[in-house]
Amino acid sequence: APRVASAIGRRFFAAKAGQSEVVLVGCGAPNRGMGWYHAVQMLEGRCPSASLDYVIEPWFLGPGAEGPGGPEFNAWASSLSSDASSSYVSTPAFLTSVAELPSPSQPRVALISGRTADNPRLLKECIDAGCKCIYLEKPGAPTVKELEEMRDVAAEKGVEVLMGYNKNVCKYVRKTREFAATVPGSHVTFVSNNAYENTPESLGECFERNAEGMLKNMAIHELALLVSFYDVTVENIESVTADKEFSSMQTLPGPSGKEFTDFDKIKFTIKTKTGKEVSVAADRCGGTDSYATVTDANGEEVFRYWMPDEEDKKTVQELQAKYPTAMPYFFTQDPDYVTVKERVAKNTVTGEEAEGVATIGVAVETLRVAEFLTPTLMEQLK
Repeated sequence: APRVASAIGRRFFAAKAGQSEVVLVGCGAPNRGMGWYHAVQMLEGRCPSASLDYVIEPWFLGPGAEGPGGPEFNAWASSLSSDASSSYVSTPAFLTSVAELPSPSQPRVALISGRTADNPRLLKECIDAGCKCIYLEKPGAPTVKELEEMRDVAAEKGVEVLMGYNKNVCKYVRKTREFAATVPGSHVTFVSNNAYENTPESLGECFERNAEGMLKNMAIHELALLVSFYDVTVENIESVTADKEFSSMQTLPGPSGKEFTDFDKIKFTIKTKTGKEVSVAADRCGGTDSYATVTDANGEEVFRYWMPDEEDKKTVQELQAKYPTAMPYFFTQDPDYVTVKERVAKNTVTGEEAEGVATIGVAVETLRVAEFLTPTLMEQLK
């Protein structure tokens, strides 16, 4: 693997005054890893308050250098320090651990985008490395207990932890909530789709790779919306009702041969003790687009807003042309990823509240709701 860390000697202080110094922890392979796409957005200068100064990638710069994705990662990393990458606004240094970071030159934010199971350790390391703010990808930690411990450690050290729940800042969510507010007796349903093939092989692989289950994985974004905007907490849930006609639960073997039971599609309605009512539907085989609907007091649909909408579809096509082999969901959610990172980076520098961005407190409650709903809904579908 090329010694890309030598870039560190050339450019210690890349973040300028008014920018936060971003440390990306866990990049993943080009065109596949979410961390890689975060990196590209910052390198293209799309988050003006963020300067991507360090990329920490222990796997591809170490034992995974020759394995799947390793050569592509190292070729990409090397290209950043050569002239070919001149369209990028910074040249990050590549390191193999958080411990190698020098002291911050500007307010430092860590964007942790690795495996969920590593987050508790990485959060502590990033706090020790002088990070003022930490951006965690969903769901933050494998269990409520670990996430609560992370919240408490950060609070004790005065470090803010914000979450990559991008649907919280999404246009279709905002438009839907605004419209629903104008309709007496309105009811909102958030619909999330993935594009897995509807075969036992495809779903079995999906169930195994996302072994935490659908509500802690795919539908966690929708649960974060319920916690953020609809007063949903475990204590405030009056009732939850599965739509049995829509919903489906299967037990399937994954590639390892081990069996997993999960929803391949689920729809449910939550009523809160404070009088709110909201529905969520999620379908692993429903396609690539998500949307939300508003029905009126008679149950008639009066509004539907898609993600991506017509305007965003143009952006998606441009990005597909630019990165033809990248994961399709990067593009549909592209503007929201930019918004969350920019608000987090700006908050780190100026202290201005990152409007709409979920906190680790919201993430804890979201995970609690997921852990409460999963057995409840499974019981109803038996």
